[in-house]
Amino acid sequence: MSYTVENLEKNKVKIVVKVEQQAWQDAIQKAYEKTKKDYQLGGFRKGHVPFKVLANTYGVGIFFEDALDIILPKEYGAVLDKETGIEPVDRPDIDIVAISDATLEFSAVVQCKPDFKLGAYTGLEFKKDAVEVSEEEIEAEIKAKLDEAGAWIPVTDRPAKKGDQVTIDYSGSVDGVKFDGGTAEKQTLLLGSGNFIPGFEEQVEGMNIGEDRDITVKFPEEYHEKSLAGKDAVFAIKLHEITYKEVPALDDESVKDISEFDTVAEYKESVKKNISEKKNSESESKLENDMIEAIAKSSEVEIPQCMIDNQIEDMINEFESRLQYQGLKAEDYYKYTGMKRDDLKTQYKEMAEKNVLFRLTLEALLKAIQIPVSDEEINDKIAEMAKQAGRSVEEYSKYINDEYRNYLRNDLITTKLFEYLKNNNTIK
Repeated sequence: MSYTVENLEKNKVKIVVKVEQQAWQDAIQKAYEKTKKDYQLGGFRKGHVPFKVLANTYGVGIFFEDALDIILPKEYGAVLDKETGIEPVDRPDIDIVAISDATLEFSAVVQCKPDFKLGAYTGLEFKKDAVEVSEEEIEAEIKAKLDEAGAWIPVTDRPAKKGDQVTIDYSGSVDGVKFDGGTAEKQTLLLGSGNFIPGFEEQVEGMNIGEDRDITVKFPEEYHEKSLAGKDAVFAIKLHEITYKEVPALDDESVKDISEFDTVAEYKESVKKNISEKKNSESESKLENDMIEAIAKSSEVEIPQCMIDNQIEDMINEFESRLQYQGLKAEDYYKYTGMKRDDLKTQYKEMAEKNVLFRLTLEALLKAIQIPVSDEEINDKIAEMAKQAGRSVEEYSKYINDEYRNYLRNDLITTKLFEYLKNNNTIK
């Protein structure tokens, strides 16, 4: 292989590659092996037609497309391995310059990482949020824990009221015609949760077990199902069960059930400590974000649009993966909400631009400061993680491969970078 590299405007590079004859012919042969099962000629069983027979009958060009799929990534990657100064941020635009059964020459134009002129990163002044924990925050946290520990108790002697959980059947109709998604059996509903159409839950309040009732509601004007938006609907309701949550009182006995502590005083102190640690972590994260944002604003860079587009695509793919994890298909989500994928692209645009700028700023800082991390520091981190997991270092290390060690190295470098920034700037 021989190649040339030409620098174009706006951090683009053009690579022209002449592939060695033997390498190209090997790729053609591999393409034949891959596709020969699809060919059949008189006198030969399907999948057993010799290469020369196919080449003479149809021309060698029938293998070029598959051969290019085989050879191009390999040859392009080999150039990038040698030219370490080329840092692509997008897929290359490939153009075939010359091609025959013995010759292949192609060009690849690729967008590279932009030049980054780093702004001031020392001698700056930042503000860090003070961490305070109020009695109200402690009480709210404890109330939530007690609520989680509560038990649902059946009700038989009164109508349903706000705060109860009811089990109902319902069947909805508009102008006397039932609509899709408007019917369910043994549906649980927490009255006062606001999970149903406005006015629905309020009209279930006051119903008794076994009672049937027709209620009338109006779908919101901005309802996701356009055919129902703004329309009046009648729901036939049958109530089967009523339960209420019995929440334990805060005392030493309940504290033993919801925590590892024996007294209310100990538990409250622990809750206060946890809230303080969480708020301090949030304060540190905000400070670090403010630092990178200030340094980014004082830096100079022209971000290629492809980097922003790729970041948006990554964000949407991550969002759709979360939907799938929750059991909802992306196409169903778009249908139910009335959104389109392009709407998400617009929604994520500003955040994507910020993410790319922050990433480039961090990379520039690490290049400028050159923070070292030794193997000993990585080993210490692994030992700490092993201790937290309750395992020996030897046992835990079996699960640590080179890729994960590299992840730990980068994590330690980032931690030390922010330590450097905090030590070399004024924090109030």
